[in-house]
Formats: sequence, structure tokens, C-alpha cells
Amino acid sequence: MTTIRQEDFISSIADAFQYISYYHPADFIKAMAEAYEAEENPAAKDAIAQILVNSRMCAEGHRPLCQDTGIAVVFLKVGMNVRWDASQSVQEMVDEGVRRAYLNPDNKLRASVLADPAGARKNTKDNTPAVVHTEIVAGDHLEVICAAKGGGSENKSKFYALNPSDSIVDWVLKTVPTMGAGWCPPGILGLGIGGTPEKAMLLAKESLMAPVNMHELKAKSARKEKLSRIEELRLELHEKVNALGIGAQGLGGLTTVLDIKILDYPTHAASLPVALIPNCAATRHVHFHLDGKGPARLDPPNLDDWPKLTYDASKGKRVNLDTLTQAEVASWQPGEVLLLNGKLLTGRDAAHQRIQDMLANNEKLPVDFKNRVIYYVGPVDPVRDEAVGPAGPTTSTRMDKFTEMMLRDTGLISMVGKAERGPAAIAAIKKHQSAYLMAVGGAAYLVAKAIKTSKVVGFADLGMEAIYEFEVCDMPVTVAVDSHGISVHDTGPREWQARIGKIPVKAV
Repeated sequence: MTTIRQEDFISSIADAFQYISYYHPADFIKAMAEAYEAEENPAAKDAIAQILVNSRMCAEGHRPLCQDTGIAVVFLKVGMNVRWDASQSVQEMVDEGVRRAYLNPDNKLRASVLADPAGARKNTKDNTPAVVHTEIVAGDHLEVICAAKGGGSENKSKFYALNPSDSIVDWVLKTVPTMGAGWCPPGILGLGIGGTPEKAMLLAKESLMAPVNMHELKAKSARKEKLSRIEELRLELHEKVNALGIGAQGLGGLTTVLDIKILDYPTHAASLPVALIPNCAATRHVHFHLDGKGPARLDPPNLDDWPKLTYDASKGKRVNLDTLTQAEVASWQPGEVLLLNGKLLTGRDAAHQRIQDMLANNEKLPVDFKNRVIYYVGPVDPVRDEAVGPAGPTTSTRMDKFTEMMLRDTGLISMVGKAERGPAAIAAIKKHQSAYLMAVGGAAYLVAKAIKTSKVVGFADLGMEAIYEFEVCDMPVTVAVDSHGISVHDTGPREWQARIGKIPVKAV
């Protein structure tokens, strides 16, 4: 009988979450490098390059791949012959491992978990509790998968109860465009089919823990080997989802998904539940076993697996944020690359809500937004000599409902974030002759290198959601919505869907 000791389990969990914070799986890097070589859209190719350069920097510097260091998810398969030498419950041990990982002073990770989610939404400060899924299986060892899932991709999860006669392919192709680019493509889509609603969602999530192996499946098909129905479905969806032309960061291009993962389970005769969960460009998971002989050993990957890429941050038109005018903002063109220099304010969900409440109560704001630019970000705390930790953009659509208020009432003239803006935000941008700029999601450490100083200037009690003022030097962004309301997240995918030519382009 195998005995798993408490400290071995806790330290393994802690090591695993540190490991995945800065190491992409090697299979993911290989697939992303292949996507980079194949990509024909310059904007999408540039975005993939930033993601790959960021990944290598994080592997070398042991800093987070993304500022959103995720909610901790742990899958456990516990052998029936396993016994525990422990005084804590499994949940308590996992939480202690997560706590140690996220509070590690050498690589402190951002605490994003909030208790009382429908009420006070108070940060737990250590990213606990984890979400733990436990299965009792045959055997005498413990199988563990640790994953860190960011909010941007988790928020795009979808579920639907199809009729048994409905097409799963049609549902996926209708659903993926509604997810926008907030899940940071190119990534992986996990599909759960069957069971019950909660089972389908769990299958979709668990499917994402498997290695990226679409290239093997394509080779098998090319050799005319017999494929299972699930394998046939994976191939069909991979081709057709990429034919949507959404592309890297939603800019249009050849690669939207690197792989499609599917798990299924028997279901009721009247039912066909389907769930879709994306894994973003910050795909983070690791798989290990414990057999009672000590903690897990996680070997670092070979840095030769990363492509030899560099990113030239000098390309683009330099913008002085400290002298920026409305007329200059109105001159920016869709798709134009800008290099931001000067003082940049930050703010996201909680800060925007507080600003709105203060304006409604005629209270003075802590910051003057007149002719300023705001960056939607919640950075990681700095370590050693850093000005700030990884500081990539958060999903901008969450701030859409505040956009009219900010542009009308505060004097703000531009915004920086991740992915597309919705119709209401675009209408406000057009009305106020503003602009929306996009930074690449999944390149947080690379972006942070452009931030030279950082200080909190408002709402310090909000932690990572406080208002910061960054001093930036050549921070690369793309004009995603111009002052006329033209959005590259509309024009880019439409153009590339037409170029690929496998799916009819809908009239606009």
C-alpha cells in the first residue's frame, strides 16, 4: 500500500504552480512556432512573435507568462490502495500548496481569487481556495494535474443543451465567433459532449489537459489510417474553426486554434449537452504522479525547444502621452502600430465602478483623466529590481459599459486593452472622437519591460485593481478602433475568412 505524506503532496502542488507560471508545455511551443511560420497576416504574425518571445523570456527569467496568473485548478486521481499520512484534508493540502506557490517571494504570483463572489468580492490574498476535482480509481499511486486558468479565457466558456438531432459542428462554428478574442487566440478549444450539463463542462475542462497533438492526427489521416469518430470530429473542427479567419488576438489570420480536444460520456436519450472551454495563449498545466517515494520532480524544459526569435519594439510611430491631444488621437489609423511614451494611467473593473459611483455622488476623483490614456491591467507585484511585474492587458469588453461615462465625464481620450470592443463602446469612441488601442494578450512580461516606473495614484485598497501610473518607453500597441469607429476586430477576420474561402462570409 502506497503512503502519500502530507508535506510531499503540499510541496509538489507548490512546485507545480510555480513551474507552470513560467514554463509553457513544450508541445504548445512547438505548435505555436509552426503557426508563426505559417501565418500570412503580418499583424497576426507579429502577435504570435510577441507571445513566443515573451514565453522564452519567462522561461529564462522565471516570471509569469501572463499577469493573470489564474485560478488554481487541480485534478486528482487517487488510487484505491493509497493511504494518506496527513492531518489536513485534501482540499486543505492543495490550498496550502497554492498558498506557498502564489506567495513565493522569488516569483510572487498575482492573487486574483475573491471570496463572497456575489457580494463584497474580497480578495483572499493568496489565490485560495483552489478548485479541486477528485476521482477514486484503481491502483496504488496518486495522479495529479495542476492548471492555472485565467479569467479572460474562462469567461468565454459556453454550454448548450442541443437536441439529439442537432449538429455539434454547426453549434461550435456558430459559437466560436461569439467568444470574440478575449480568450487570447491562438489557443486550444476543449469540447465536452454528453453526460449531464455539469459533466459536459468538466469533460471540456479536463480535455484541455492533454498534450497538443493535432499534427499527429493529421499525419494519421494522411496515412489513410482508420480514425475514431472523435478523431474525425477533431480534424473537422480544427479545419473549420481556423477557416473562420479570426486569427491571433482576433486580428484575422490562418490560425485561431492550435488543437481541438474532445472528451465524451454517455448521455440521456433526450439529451445532447455540449460544453466549450478555451485555453488561451498562456496555456499552463503540468501532469505528475506521486508513489510515496517523495515529492514530484519537475524537470525544466529544454530552451532549444523555443524558436530563436527577437522582437523589435522600435517599429511604429512614437506617441508622447504627456502632450497627447484630441486631434492627434483622431489622426490614428486602424491597424497602425504606435509606441507609447510617457505617463500612462491604469484601471480595470473595480476602479471603473468606483469612479462611476464617485461621479454620481459628485465626489472628487483621485486622478485627473483629462487628455490621459488608461490601460486596462492588473499587474503582478514586482520582485528584485523590477518597476512592475508582468503587466499584460485584461479583456476590454468588461469595461464597455463604463466607456461612455469615462469619455464624457472624465476627459479621457484613449484606452489600451485586450481584444475587441462591443457596439456600445465603439459607438462611444466614435461619438467622442477617441480611439482604442490593443496590446497583445499573452505577452505580459515583454510588455512589462516597457514600463520604467510604477506607482499607485488611486484606490490603493483595491490591490492589483488600484489605479497605477506607469512611465512607459516604447510600449507597442495597435490602433484597434479609430475615431471613426472602424474596428480591426471586424475588418480583419472578415478579410481572412474570405481569403481562406471555406466558409461563406456573412454580409455586414
